[in-house]
Amino acid sequence: MTVARTWHPWRWVISAVTLILAAQFVHGLATNAGWDWGTFGEYFTAKSVIAALWLTIQLTFWGTLIGFALGIALAAARLSHNPVLQVLSWFYIWAFRSIPLIVQLLFWFNIAYLYQSLSLGIPFGPAFFTFNVNSVISGSTAAIIGLALHQAAYSAEIVRAGIISVDQGQLEAAAALGIPKRREFVKIVLPQAMRGILPNAANEVISLFKGTSIVSVMAIAELFYQVQVIYGRSGRVVPMLMVATVWYIILTSLLSIVQFYVERHYAKGALRTVPLTPIQQIRAKLAELPLSPRGATR
Repeated sequence: MTVARTWHPWRWVISAVTLILAAQFVHGLATNAGWDWGTFGEYFTAKSVIAALWLTIQLTFWGTLIGFALGIALAAARLSHNPVLQVLSWFYIWAFRSIPLIVQLLFWFNIAYLYQSLSLGIPFGPAFFTFNVNSVISGSTAAIIGLALHQAAYSAEIVRAGIISVDQGQLEAAAALGIPKRREFVKIVLPQAMRGILPNAANEVISLFKGTSIVSVMAIAELFYQVQVIYGRSGRVVPMLMVATVWYIILTSLLSIVQFYVERHYAKGALRTVPLTPIQQIRAKLAELPLSPRGATR
């Protein structure tokens, strides 16, 4: 029996209007001389821009690594039965989520005004090692510290939310079966918690990557600061902003691709069939096309 397809004329109207608007936007990009694509092409792969981009990637990497490592420790402290750890972790998360990131960065950048030297030793006792703050905490180090400590407060809540989202009945069943706590966490809690942690964690990493542009107030030569320096000298504001924009889009897209495949991996235990990859979706669409069989004649 052939089932007649339902027609949706308004879908075609909306699609046509959307395509017309998109075509107008692309036409404006191609024909408006104000975009100055020649200058864009000249500076897109310039050495100074690539060096600044590499510094941006480093800030993102270390801020993410240290931030999530500290965030996991804070989440474990909040979920522990130790009241001291619970209060301290709650206070840390409350404080660092309340203070704007730019204030934290400027504080660490100017930490030498408070402490000219730091010592390592016995608390309230003799110091074994003393070092000068200015010689240890440079501008890049201060940026990494500020980004990591800020990120830790948000990642702690993401990790804690993922862990407590696991059904308690499964933990009770694991305890009834005598499964050790470590194996229970690794085999039962963590795979399920990761499905809730990953989307929010990926958003935080992307947000941190774009948030590195704030360190430009500290005169650190990351991507946005370097773009500002170039258009401050040349006066080509729009094409230089497009250089930074396109690089942010490229790296954000790469992070989104990694997020998709990691989420797909952890979805295996929750879905009967895991989502198709973009290549698999294209192959499936091609397989549905009414192509003539091999050897057929018209």
